[in-house]
Amino acid sequence: MKIPQSVRDEIARGPLAHLTTLNKDGGPQVTVIWVGIEDQEFVIGHLALHQKIKNIRRDPRVALSFTGQNTSKEGMREYVVAYGRARITEGGAVPLLQRLTPLYLGPKAEFPPASMRNIPGYITRIAPDRFSGIGPWAAKPGE
Repeated sequence: MKIPQSVRDEIARGPLAHLTTLNKDGGPQVTVIWVGIEDQEFVIGHLALHQKIKNIRRDPRVALSFTGQNTSKEGMREYVVAYGRARITEGGAVPLLQRLTPLYLGPKAEFPPASMRNIPGYITRIAPDRFSGIGPWAAKPGE
């Protein structure tokens, strides 16, 4: 599924996002992350082998949500929920995090610190299956 331009525009503003994965017992595990887009996938960089990576390797079903910048005509703050399947690739976390740093920490910020720049890390890649929420990306009733 293609990522709508309206979602791309929101991601370009650098919203903190919530990534929900499934723990071994089926319960949700939620973490706040930085997110970018490459082609038709959401991408998230990780410097360590966190629980979310272990969860995705076991069960790739995920949900990603973030708040938009606009308010709907009904007065509700817009938000996006993307449901999809994730995969983990090894390496490449530092360049991705460096690309996202200006959005999340400011134009002159540097991250990760120099002492961590040789860590290969992991990238989560999420291919969306559907979108919901409030905004132009949400499916209309009956669709």
